[in-house]
Amino acid sequence: MTGLGAWLRRRAENVAAAMLAVMFAAFIVQIVFRYFFNFPTGWTNELTVICWLWLVLWGSAFVLGENEEIRFDLIYSAVRPRVRIAMAMVCALAVIGLYGASFKASFDYVSFMKVEKTAYLKIRLDWLYSIFIVFLAAILVRYVWLLWQLLRGNDPEADHDATKLSSGL
Repeated sequence: MTGLGAWLRRRAENVAAAMLAVMFAAFIVQIVFRYFFNFPTGWTNELTVICWLWLVLWGSAFVLGENEEIRFDLIYSAVRPRVRIAMAMVCALAVIGLYGASFKASFDYVSFMKVEKTAYLKIRLDWLYSIFIVFLAAILVRYVWLLWQLLRGNDPEADHDATKLSSGL
């Protein structure tokens, strides 16, 4: 199962890299058309924004690990493991509760957006914003799994002490 998870994570990284490449190419096309041909294009700007939206939510859902999330952990890292586990449980319950409560309303709103399309590329907005539903589902699964690990007494931060990291050299 670990091998499959690592393979899926690499594919998620490949998708993120492809989105970044498309975003960069659209940006270059936009510059060339605007400054060399004096012909500004709107579709390149729209494609860049769409790729950015998908890149951020896709990356947060499937590429970033729990230890790579940005946090202010001065207190969290300084407490004993049992207190850290309790703090992580409260956080996991809050995320599960809040994201779980917002899931149906988010799904309804994204479904409602099928009546609108983007200005240049004519992409239906429900397809465009569907990544948010995928993001919510992935985060809910991640935090349910994290809560399960915490309830079993596993400290997910035990191996990730930032004060003991090295550059690998």
